Amino acid sequence: MSTSTREAAQRRGATAEETRRRIEDMAETLFRTIGYQKTTVADIARELGMSPANIYRFYPSKSAINEVIAARMLDGVEAELWAIARGRGTATERLRTLLETLHHRHMALFFTQRRLHDMVTAAMAEHWGVVERFIEGIRTAIRHVLMDGAASGEFARLDADATATAIKMATIGFMHPVLIAECGLRDEPEEEMAGKLGLVIELLLRGLRP
Repeated sequence: MSTSTREAAQRRGATAEETRRRIEDMAETLFRTIGYQKTTVADIARELGMSPANIYRFYPSKSAINEVIAARMLDGVEAELWAIARGRGTATERLRTLLETLHHRHMALFFTQRRLHDMVTAAMAEHWGVVERFIEGIRTAIRHVLMDGAASGEFARLDADATATAIKMATIGFMHPVLIAECGLRDEPEEEMAGKLGLVIELLLRGLRP
């Protein structure tokens, strides 16, 4: 049996989940190399030795594939933030680390992986469901730390929901790719930008103390 025939047989025997994973892996590879806007379903199908019709058996549209790849990128960041929020240390330490980590991950995600930047920017501008869930996940993780701090007496007893939203808004200039670029922060050395974020975080922490 030739290599191509054997591979075709393996594809026929693949489970639906395995086929979805292959489609997603190839889509992500193409998004990183030529960009998500230039990647078509036909491109993905050709690279996998499939027909476009077969891709559509698993994903109803290119937009559905876009959402899955965006989720892949953001779910790992959210999991890391929740590990910090639920981890060891004081509420002050956890909140500072959470916001600093979010900033660093956004910078790496949005600006060192240039081909993915357009997709993330579009996802935010067009309010893709995956981005809405990610933003809510960030706010909820912040709220979790605030509630811990209030319970221990480290933070004042504030409305945790409203305060989490306020903290998210106060730091958005260091997190949102469009705002980072428009504010000129993207061209600053990372150390300077981190220093400015640190000042904002300290100001917020000061306001949270009893």
